[in-house]
Amino acid sequence: MSTITALQTPKHTSSAGRAMQGLRGTLLLIQWQVRRQAQFLPLMAVVQTALAVSTVLGYGLLIGDVDQEAALFLATGAPTITLIVIGLVMTPQAMVQARTEGSADWLRTLPLPRGAFLAADLTVWTALALPGLVLGTIVGALRYDITYQPAAWVLPIAILISLTAASIGYAFAALLPPVITQLVSQMLVFLLLLFSPVSFPAANLPEWLRAAHEVLPIEPMANLMRAGLAGQAFEASGRDLFTVLAWCVAAVAAAVFALRRRG
Repeated sequence: MSTITALQTPKHTSSAGRAMQGLRGTLLLIQWQVRRQAQFLPLMAVVQTALAVSTVLGYGLLIGDVDQEAALFLATGAPTITLIVIGLVMTPQAMVQARTEGSADWLRTLPLPRGAFLAADLTVWTALALPGLVLGTIVGALRYDITYQPAAWVLPIAILISLTAASIGYAFAALLPPVITQLVSQMLVFLLLLFSPVSFPAANLPEWLRAAHEVLPIEPMANLMRAGLAGQAFEASGRDLFTVLAWCVAAVAAAVFALRRRG
């Protein structure tokens, strides 16, 4: 039985049956998404891995004489940038492509919960972000001769950051027109790399921008990742975790709402 045929199975009426159908549908959608983008996924993995490595090495060239604190910011900031770029840039652009070619509308005709579409896409994009996260971290350690003290919770935090960023990207891609979505995603790259305290301290920013980042999720994401990788030098607060969780819940709700409205 093909993936498409399997997705078109009849609806179950009981709660347990619907739950099993949703889980099975999510797994089949993941399989379908991987097969559909099999030609491009390796290239995307290479691009986002190159971005992580370039962030570590490129900022070092701009700074010049990199001291220990700056080196830790660069090395621990690269994984966060990789996860956020995948979520806020690549995810919405893929959604725009699906809407343009019509595959997004076709998927909504399948007898599956709208949440299954979101879960399948977010799983694929989260998995795609992992190679760049790992390689960027290794390159940072080798280039600046630093040692990490990773916490046991760093992997769940990485998944939370990836899920949150991808949910935000998915939400505005589903709500905004395709052209606006592409412009917003491209603008976010510059805002993330140049005006977000990920690879440098927040103290370098003007006061009004520091105030903005207190309510935005990017700085809390970076704080959590830094504390998870280099707990000997950085720490994260409960407010950081709460802020990221709040953005994650709101973005997932917005994405599901958009999918149901369009469906």
